[in-house]
Amino acid sequence: MTNARKRKLQNIAALSLSALCALIGLGILFAILFDVLKNGARSINWALFTQDPAPPHLAGGGGLKSAFLGQGLLTLAAAALGVPLGILAGTYLAEYGRNRKYAKIVSNLADMAISVPSIVIGTFVYAILVKPWGGFNGWAGAAALAIIILPVIIRTTEEMMAMVPWNLREAAFALGASYHKVIVTVVYRAAAGGIFTGILLAVARVAGETAPLLFTSFNANFFKLSLSGPTPSLTVTIYLYAASPYENWVRMAWAAAFVVTALVLALNILGRALIKYRVKG
Repeated sequence: MTNARKRKLQNIAALSLSALCALIGLGILFAILFDVLKNGARSINWALFTQDPAPPHLAGGGGLKSAFLGQGLLTLAAAALGVPLGILAGTYLAEYGRNRKYAKIVSNLADMAISVPSIVIGTFVYAILVKPWGGFNGWAGAAALAIIILPVIIRTTEEMMAMVPWNLREAAFALGASYHKVIVTVVYRAAAGGIFTGILLAVARVAGETAPLLFTSFNANFFKLSLSGPTPSLTVTIYLYAASPYENWVRMAWAAAFVVTALVLALNILGRALIKYRVKG
């Protein structure tokens, strides 16, 4: 067998193995999505979004209004904490820390933090915000989700601002603008699409997190605007309802899982579409 023929056979074998692995991965993904769609879509009803939880033996079994509202409040609080800090940190790394060794170290640490398991973050926040406060609370849950958001926003902001040509900054400097004015009026405008896309992807990631909330905000049956105590969340409710022996609770868990999956998929698709639009632009 000649070397050329041997290399061709090796290439065919490698491509076939890669295609098989891709098909297996896609098959598992579509099987999960199909299962959620089949079991969740048929359990969707208006009461799911408008009624509070009820004992499982009652007709209808109530709804998950408090869980939806609590999840939205936790996500908004996490975004309010994590997004501004992430943008400011990414701005410092991209502008003031440009080409400095410690800035590269911080960027690498942010990359590592993205892959840290969320349960580790949950236990860390439990140690600093739950145990000292004497109990589960929504602020701890929001802080845990904000920590998950933070490295994603930092890296996205840094990369998007680094892509803005330096000539734009020099043109603004030539007009007498100070550095912070250049960042706010020129660099942020040029990088706004990419930064917003990063925010969407970060929020989509924390929208489906369960583990950190089990250690921090835990759960509650009824919604309240204050985050000072246990706070209802959709993901923890799905976990509890799916493990229950009651058929109507299991159906509601499937319906809630369908809503969460649809929301996360929509945010990811929107984020990818914005990235594609930004690259073409």
